[in-house]
Amino acid sequence: MNYEGKIAAVMQRDSAQDGLFIYAVKTTGIYCRPSCSSRNPKPENVEFFKIPKDAESVGYRPCKRCRPDLVKIADPKLSLTRQICRLIEAYIDDQPEEKISLTSLARETGYSEDHLSRSFKKIMGITPIDYYDNLRVSNFKKNLHSGDDISGAAYGAGFGSSSRLYEKARERLGMTPASYAKGGAGAEIAYAFVDCFLGRMLVAGTRSGVCAVYFGEDDNKLLLELQEEFPKAEIAPDIGKLTEWSADIIAFLEKSSAALPEIPLDMYGTAFQRRVWQELLKIGPGATKTYREIAEDMGQPKSARAVGRACATNPVSLIVPCHRVIGSDGKLHGYRWGLERKEALRHLEGAT
Repeated sequence: MNYEGKIAAVMQRDSAQDGLFIYAVKTTGIYCRPSCSSRNPKPENVEFFKIPKDAESVGYRPCKRCRPDLVKIADPKLSLTRQICRLIEAYIDDQPEEKISLTSLARETGYSEDHLSRSFKKIMGITPIDYYDNLRVSNFKKNLHSGDDISGAAYGAGFGSSSRLYEKARERLGMTPASYAKGGAGAEIAYAFVDCFLGRMLVAGTRSGVCAVYFGEDDNKLLLELQEEFPKAEIAPDIGKLTEWSADIIAFLEKSSAALPEIPLDMYGTAFQRRVWQELLKIGPGATKTYREIAEDMGQPKSARAVGRACATNPVSLIVPCHRVIGSDGKLHGYRWGLERKEALRHLEGAT
């Protein structure tokens, strides 16, 4: 069913479509069955997903009226995926001290490891183990916000011990769990301002790599945005390694179609965001891709809008080149630092 057909089904509250897809409303942050009796949303605020977990992975909550999270999935692969998700969630609750394996999931479902993994990735875009790790980190954050200490939050999230959580800290959090628990307190971030043809550029980073590249006209506004993104971190100007990284970026901006420099990154995102950002890194200078093409490359052709959101939340402009992504209509869409800068970067690289 195409987009128009799904919109019509939602507006008509067609119960025959329950189990075939769900829809989410951007303005409410809630997803529903097509037959939900809630007020009809505006079409421009609606996006569609195959299964509840797809919607939840990008932040939507299930409607308490129609309970779309309990709907019976029609597609066998969707049903298997939902079964795997439930097994993983139950495993974290019942055996937090043990790490789940693909072998144990295959044994529980009766499918081969290869079929299980391919089916799950076809629907979710990530492997079952990626989902397991992502869910543990998400639960860890929720436990912290609920008032648990580090050890309790780690154990309740399925890490077994806080030491196992620290092993994942750099990949998942971008700072230590203790620092995250305090809203970023203790994290050390340095910044530097540089002039370039795009205006003023702020480059910020930890000792591990660059965590932000912002563009604007006012230093104070750029610094304020950095502070809002890392409200409890220790932020100070830098004249060391960060200056070298800034110089590498400026050198790129001064050379038409030059390859982006090899600069270490220290950025955190969800599993889906990281997959999108990895796809962006594959787009060479002067080349472009549409949001839909990236979604298709990821094996999730229906997630073009989610790809757009991942591009919009990319904290490291330029190095992770979201300026090389355009709409399916060939036009420029949504760039955090303004469409004029996006067009200027495309012109610099010789994009058509």
